[in-house]
Amino acid sequence: MKRSKLDKIDRKILLTLQDEGRITNVDLAKKAGISAPPCLRRVRALEDSGYIRSYHAFLDASKLGYGITVFAHVSLSSHNDADLKKFEICIRDWPQVREAHLLSGETDVLLKVVAKDWEAYQQFLTSSLLATENVAAVRSSIAIRTSKLEPGVPISDNAS
Repeated sequence: MKRSKLDKIDRKILLTLQDEGRITNVDLAKKAGISAPPCLRRVRALEDSGYIRSYHAFLDASKLGYGITVFAHVSLSSHNDADLKKFEICIRDWPQVREAHLLSGETDVLLKVVAKDWEAYQQFLTSSLLATENVAAVRSSIAIRTSKLEPGVPISDNAS
């Protein structure tokens, strides 16, 4: 049962799962206003259709020893598709890179990098990132404080 258009119940399921990923199907069904079996079918259809890509635990980086977050503004020397793909493949192997966004404007790629400390980031910067073919320059911005960190996307439970 593929979903091409979301109804109010689908949106309520997505909103609830985004906020409470460990909710039981019974509790999810109650919040969505339907019984458990059709709720489970809808969740599976939303997964199959790609609306739900995966489930994750939201971990505390500092408790796991990652004391800094750095946003690396990467400038590339070549922008052709083959070189961009090579760079994207390369960054997949770096566990400290948590996000990568191809941008328009001054910065070609914005990387979100976590590190134990400044020295660990500098080691990554010099031995991995700057040593990568096609990297022309990197500007690093250290996050001082996170004022808002809300995963997912805004979802209205109103079908529109």
